[in-house]
Amino acid sequence: MAQSDDYAALMGLGDSALVDELTMRYDAGLAASLDESYISADDPRYLWALETKVQCGIALGFMKSSTRDETSIRKCADAYLLMNEVPAPPQATVIPPPPPPPRRPDLCDDAIVGMVFFDFDSAALLPDAGEALNTVAQNVPVCGWSRLTVVGHTDQAGSDQYNIGLSQERANTVANALRSRNVGGVNITVDARGESEPRVPLADGTRSPQNRRVEISAD
Repeated sequence: MAQSDDYAALMGLGDSALVDELTMRYDAGLAASLDESYISADDPRYLWALETKVQCGIALGFMKSSTRDETSIRKCADAYLLMNEVPAPPQATVIPPPPPPPRRPDLCDDAIVGMVFFDFDSAALLPDAGEALNTVAQNVPVCGWSRLTVVGHTDQAGSDQYNIGLSQERANTVANALRSRNVGGVNITVDARGESEPRVPLADGTRSPQNRRVEISAD
């Protein structure tokens, strides 16, 4: 029942019936204000019970002289209805699940994670080598690598002994360049294969820019 309807219903009663209704509400408010389940549970109905007891008691006092005090009767009606409303249960706090860990990029598991090429008979880094080296260094924390293996290669031009030495120089150059990029905590292993493992197999003595390289693997 709406509060205005309840007030109107009270005002429509005869004096005797109104006194009985106000008395019933006063008694209900008094009982609820003494109810430990309301008091200990911090139930808002406890406060409305106090208000019901006070306002209905005031209205009853006026009725002793057959006076209908509209203010106290209206407040008695309002408080009584609110006292009898069952409060909605508190909503449970929903804790969202933690976000999934970032997905490990597929490139982290590639057999070769970086490759640097060289000019003929040279162990000096070319201008475009920086991009490949930066990519490897940036992926160290992303992929969680603890070791990098740097392997130098040459093409088939020149003697085997000379090419072993040249591939070693190239591997050392790349390893030093990686160390300069602050890949701290990562063990860098250096190896040299000379012309024994060409990327593009060609006849002995053939120059090939694809084979003059350093390959970087990681784990």
